[in-house]
Amino acid sequence: MRRMMQARLCDTSFMSAMYLALALHMLAAILWVGGMFFAYVCLRPVAASLLEPSLRLRLWIGAFRRFFLFVWLAVMLLPASGWYMAGRLYGGLTFAPVAVWLMAGVGMIMILLYLHVFFAPYRRLRRSVAGGDFKEGARQLARIRRIIGINTTLGLLATLAAVAGRFVN
Repeated sequence: MRRMMQARLCDTSFMSAMYLALALHMLAAILWVGGMFFAYVCLRPVAASLLEPSLRLRLWIGAFRRFFLFVWLAVMLLPASGWYMAGRLYGGLTFAPVAVWLMAGVGMIMILLYLHVFFAPYRRLRRSVAGGDFKEGARQLARIRRIIGINTTLGLLATLAAVAGRFVN
């Protein structure tokens, strides 16, 4: 197995495809996790302290509308590029190191949490604000905030697994 890996690493077309997959994978992860971190740690406290509830909820709906476009891209790119790299490097997840399994598992949980946010509380948030029910909108925003906090933590753990996994057998 090790000789096969060394032979593949000398193949320039293999390496070019792997670099592209890795670049897409990293960019998608950085945009998603970094965006959540920014929203949770930086934007949320300032918006809560400066804006009245109706404006704050409208701000979040607009911010989510833009951010979620990038998250949809990440949700497609991360598993596709990750499975591609695992397949090319290890012959699939079966023979992949624990760090790759950890990233894949955490990534799937993150995607499921995102899908829940998008199709449930975010939809209810938009509907309640459009109907002028700002109290219900605030409840939905609080749900989204909790899930984004969990997803941010999971994303940081997956990032640590990616980095530390290179140094652990």
